[in-house]
Amino acid sequence: MRIGKELMKGSTATLILTLLARRPMYGYELSKELEQDSGGLFALKEGTLYPILHQLEADGSVEAEWSEEDGRKRKYYRVTAAGKRLLTEKTAEWRLFRSTVDRVLGEETP
Repeated sequence: MRIGKELMKGSTATLILTLLARRPMYGYELSKELEQDSGGLFALKEGTLYPILHQLEADGSVEAEWSEEDGRKRKYYRVTAAGKRLLTEKTAEWRLFRSTVDRVLGEETP
């Protein structure tokens, strides 16, 4: 089964912030981590990932720094204090949404 683009669209920034809250990562690493953690269900292409990272950077939720390792330059992203606050808000919002949808579907757990 696949997840619809519209459903993914609303949660992708939260997923990215969650992963970056664990540790700084560069784009490809972030994409692979998300794919692995989701059991292959979430696979972000460059055309989806980088615009979200750039928007999060523009609004101050993440900051980026270039680093060179083994002769390769990579742009590492890390969550800022503002990004951590946003992640807390988005996580609470997601939990409320999820529990409400579960209740409507009749799948609420006691």
